[in-house]
Amino acid sequence: MKITEVTSESLRKEFIEFPKRLYKGDPGWVCPLDSETEAVFDRERNAAFRNGEAVRWILSDGDGTTIGRVAAFIDEIRSKANRQPTGGLGFFEVIESREAAFILFDTARQWLAERGMKAMDGPINFGENDNYWGLLVEGFTQPGFGMPYNKPYYWQYFTDYGFRTYFEQYSYHKDVAAVEVFPERFRKIAEWISKKPGYSYRHFSFSERDKFAADMVEIYNATWAVFKEDFTPLDPARIENTLRQASAFIDPELIWFAYHNDRPVAFFIIFPDLNQIIRHFNGRMTPLNKVRFLWYRMTHEMTRARALVAGVHPSYQNTGIESAIFLELFRVFRKKRFYRELELSWVGDFNPKMISIYEAIGATRAKTHLTLRYMMDENLPFKMYKDEMEENRAARQARQKE
Repeated sequence: MKITEVTSESLRKEFIEFPKRLYKGDPGWVCPLDSETEAVFDRERNAAFRNGEAVRWILSDGDGTTIGRVAAFIDEIRSKANRQPTGGLGFFEVIESREAAFILFDTARQWLAERGMKAMDGPINFGENDNYWGLLVEGFTQPGFGMPYNKPYYWQYFTDYGFRTYFEQYSYHKDVAAVEVFPERFRKIAEWISKKPGYSYRHFSFSERDKFAADMVEIYNATWAVFKEDFTPLDPARIENTLRQASAFIDPELIWFAYHNDRPVAFFIIFPDLNQIIRHFNGRMTPLNKVRFLWYRMTHEMTRARALVAGVHPSYQNTGIESAIFLELFRVFRKKRFYRELELSWVGDFNPKMISIYEAIGATRAKTHLTLRYMMDENLPFKMYKDEMEENRAARQARQKE
């Protein structure tokens, strides 16, 4: 077997094409857009390169046939937020061969070790965790846009190599086609909260894109600076760019903001599931496929929606404001009957409050992904993320009492 770093146009193409052959005939797999995958490794398009580096490889057999691929990367900000320098492994694909899988793991590990890393997380993305993040171990059905899908045998290879579960990621699904999709008890609470003085609710509009982007950034930065040790503040320009790129399929009525005395305090962002359209394109957005895209959108090919991200300002947490936003969303679903399913993905095992909210609205756990960690320095202790969070929280409380 031969491992080759991707440095040429032909190898970049092979990195993209290999999964298409590997998953041929698998009804659960949806081919990502070629351009989306390439963007991850493009210094001009991926902001993660400002504080990091990435490399990728192709693995071939004795006949020169590709049998695997992998990428490794270091995000200095995320690495320093860990208890030890930690790099990432991602875009892992391999034929059913333990030997081939281990060569890919070894290659990524060696590259990371040479750069001072003591641990390796995978399979993850070189960028934000809403895309290409985690190993699917339960619920091998068609994924929502951005959610990973992989071969069931990958889990055994990661385990045998020595990876351990750092945290679990759950995807909840909710049937929104029913006449009454909101549990009565939850609906009454939401209605009561939504009528409290000073509160108002608005859905996104393209004419005020800049305002909503700024509101989201204000809430997100206040929320996650407290919640995440590896938090990186959002840039409004980045959000505006994302919204601009997604304008072809965004439904403004699925993006909601809550305000208290005109101050942004919460948001919930849901996108129609683009995978239901791009599954027809084999990764290529050709001129013909652009026309087909418009047709599929007009004929409501997207019957599923994926909840991407939510945030509640710390000052307004435990007020039930999430319930009021869900009430607005389900009013939209009652009006737009072509939406039949809502995917709430993903929520970590370290976030029991959001899990409780999803279950309270009647959603059921449908999929489980895992973020795994391999300790390259065996002398360092391994701890799950939720245990680290609890220790960090206790340490902050102790410092505040001093």
